[in-house]
Amino acid sequence: MSTKRTLITDNIYDYLLTNSLREPAALRQLRAETAAHPLANMQIAPEQGQFMALLVELTGARKILEIGVFTGYSSTSLALALPEDGKLTACDISKTHTDVAQRYWELAGVSRKIDLRVGPALDTLDNLLAEGLAASYDMAFIDADKANYDGYYERALGLLRRGGLLMLDNVLWNGQVADPTFDDEDTAAIRALNAKIHADSRVGISLLPVADGLTLALKR
Repeated sequence: MSTKRTLITDNIYDYLLTNSLREPAALRQLRAETAAHPLANMQIAPEQGQFMALLVELTGARKILEIGVFTGYSSTSLALALPEDGKLTACDISKTHTDVAQRYWELAGVSRKIDLRVGPALDTLDNLLAEGLAASYDMAFIDADKANYDGYYERALGLLRRGGLLMLDNVLWNGQVADPTFDDEDTAAIRALNAKIHADSRVGISLLPVADGLTLALKR
């Protein structure tokens, strides 16, 4: 069994950011503002944002679905990578959080690319399907309440085209998914979905140790 893995110490993480991160000023400012937020841990890591933006370019995605906006770091990262005529549908339940996101979409010059839908995301996704948008998205990113992850996963698969890429955040959940002493609702939901995706023949998958765990699922 291979043991080739790197323990990411603070020194290594700083080296990683120094030698990889190309963070636009708007994203750097957003990250600094969100750091003072009481829910700052909900924001994705900057290297994850850059990685997902690279996936937009690699796949040629033009239409993206985001479930869970918070203050907008991921949506801004993705929208910056989209072509000029690209579109991102952003779903979130909080007007307070998305008001911050909208300020940074404007600052980054990507607000024209983003369609914000404020409300319960399951309802929004059902409405998108009812609007005839099944199999029309190139990429989707799920980073919202964990109890509904399975519902988001199923609806996002329905909205993705064949060959579309689905990304799910927090799939390692600070290591709690691998610790049987944790059995709270959120941990159990993520653990169950990880097992489901592993066995799901509808997708090709890779669970990566990026930030708090990122699953890539390619719709077959």
